[in-house]
Amino acid sequence: MEPILVTGAAGGRQGSTGMRVARLLLERGRAVRALVRQDDARAARLREWGAQVVLGDLREITSVMPALRGVRRAFFTYPVSDGMLEAAAVFAAAARREGLDRVVEVSQLAADPYAGTPHMRRHWVAEELFDRAGVGAVHLRAGVFFENLAVLVRAAGGRELALPLGPPDTVLPLVAAADVARVAAGLLSAPAGEPDPICRITGEVMSIGAAVRTFGTGLVYVEQDPEEWRRKAMALYEDAVAVEHLSALWELFRQIGAHHELYEVTESIRRFGGRAPMTLREFATEEGPFS
Repeated sequence: MEPILVTGAAGGRQGSTGMRVARLLLERGRAVRALVRQDDARAARLREWGAQVVLGDLREITSVMPALRGVRRAFFTYPVSDGMLEAAAVFAAAARREGLDRVVEVSQLAADPYAGTPHMRRHWVAEELFDRAGVGAVHLRAGVFFENLAVLVRAAGGRELALPLGPPDTVLPLVAAADVARVAAGLLSAPAGEPDPICRITGEVMSIGAAVRTFGTGLVYVEQDPEEWRRKAMALYEDAVAVEHLSALWELFRQIGAHHELYEVTESIRRFGGRAPMTLREFATEEGPFS
């Protein structure tokens, strides 16, 4: 059985979609080759699950080409950090050379050359790279992960969710990382065909005020000054690209307010993931307490 290559399989700070995809595929009896950067406890966990673990750097062609050898399908994800475009270019070139017929990659909900954040624009360029490589790319344009909010709630000790989003009726398109992984695993497991290259994934649309109430009693929303948020975010994320993207994203949502054509629950989770979208309440129940 040809293995499916999964990048980001060790898991990360927010969402761990690669790890989730690897586990879902293994549970379905698919062979998985997991590309990780370090041979640590997370790599050992993947081996225990039954994955073949290979070490490498997604930005280095001499790592990626051997990892893709003998592979026909792959999952590509990269953290909100420096190097995403470089990694996408390397992966697309290697996937083309090795003859892959489907690459499922995580993008941004509003990826576009004129999108409101630099990282959304970079993701659009990455989509173009995969499309031009002719590797059957499917772009998962996902909403804001529940995990993005949970990180901030936990950092505040479960007391508040402080964001520069304007009034509490500002609306966010949200999704569970688990649902993004379910869609990816479904597409990677599906029979040969030509799925729509753009797959939007939003599981719930709600105001930030409602989201705060959903996380639990006692939690309050604090409308934070953008500069103060950036300063605190740098201490939390320790990554300039992540702070750049999130700062621009919150400002974009604040400007949009309550209505946008992309603010709708999509059918992709049910269609490819095999179940109704996880709600924020379900997520909060599973992941809490946040203090």
